[in-house]
Amino acid sequence: MNDFVFNSPTKFVFGRGYVTRIGEETAALGLGKVLLVYGKGSVVRTGTLDKVRSSLDAAGIAYVEAGGARPNPEVNFVREAIELARAEEVQGVLAVGGGSTIDASKAIAFGVPYEGDVWDFFAKGVKIEKCLPVATVLTIPAAGSEDSGSCVISNDAEQRKLGVSGDVFRPRLSVMDPELTFTLPPYQTAAGITDMIAHVCERYFSGVGAVPLTDNIACGIIRALIDAAPLVMADPQDYDARATVMWASTLAHNDIAGCGRSLSPTVRAGGWESHALEHELSAHHVEVVHGAGLAVIMPAWMRHVWKADPQRFLDFARDVFGIEPVDEDVEPHDEAVADAVTAAIDELQAFFVSLGMPSTLGDFGLGEQDIEPLVETLRLNKGEQFGAFMKLSMDDARAIYEACL
Repeated sequence: MNDFVFNSPTKFVFGRGYVTRIGEETAALGLGKVLLVYGKGSVVRTGTLDKVRSSLDAAGIAYVEAGGARPNPEVNFVREAIELARAEEVQGVLAVGGGSTIDASKAIAFGVPYEGDVWDFFAKGVKIEKCLPVATVLTIPAAGSEDSGSCVISNDAEQRKLGVSGDVFRPRLSVMDPELTFTLPPYQTAAGITDMIAHVCERYFSGVGAVPLTDNIACGIIRALIDAAPLVMADPQDYDARATVMWASTLAHNDIAGCGRSLSPTVRAGGWESHALEHELSAHHVEVVHGAGLAVIMPAWMRHVWKADPQRFLDFARDVFGIEPVDEDVEPHDEAVADAVTAAIDELQAFFVSLGMPSTLGDFGLGEQDIEPLVETLRLNKGEQFGAFMKLSMDDARAIYEACL
């Protein structure tokens, strides 16, 4: 097990009907006025936003609203909300929504005390040193942003989608009420589950060998999601299954599944190759849901790189899908290993498809002509090589995209 630093300062308030507790919990943080950030309508249609407003009112918390955060949140929305937050002199930011709304809220929170343009943090690598407190009411389990030190923002004008990392903007409070997820569309539920599994896999395939304790946590999260997913798809109001999915969202991305797997104690585990490849896809085609893009990209990445460390994939096959280990005496040995690894990757992709996820770029209406623009901005964002499990060149990236057609 490698050295690591694990930080999870978020207070979780998790339970049935707990959305009504957001006011008292926000007051406990000492916040008297917040910027209330939400998306493009679902929290309004379902009544969630009214419940949040009522709870804030009852607790005496003043608020101003910034509605309209979209999937793959865009930097211009963040900029406008920063100006509003400054003008209103808010003390914190409260996100009501999923990962996109929470990521936008994080960027707003660390953009307010910064004198320059918030995009500097993403494009120029400016260090994030100050941040308003962030609280969340999670409505879409997927990104794990309710407890992560990650924030991803798009810039449509530049066709770029970039992320930053840091503990300073981890949420101070996350209220998690599984009942809020009962009305999620099946596609959104499925894309969220896919994203969670990808978060675990990015850490599991980090270029570091076995770390048994952490590996058992990682594989246990994936197995729990595979068990719960068909239950929530069959019965969207299955509370226990929804609760499992919601908590898995947090555990998949708060770094507990990567402890001891990082090459540096203060850097999260993994090279995040599949995420890098997908971010180009949804930066160029904002209609692509991040988790759906990962359902296509991650299996193709796995098929391209597994030979760099076959044993890692054999462990994954055994611990997630119960595929029997390959005996050293089996001949031809290499062929048996390839069959076992391929079977595991096939099972993972079949699981995604069983939830209604796409399996090819063609399912998004994309073709060979769309690949080169992805490679060009990937080169801009990542350089000529990137990755941890196996260093990927731009030729490797092109081949992975082509394998997705």
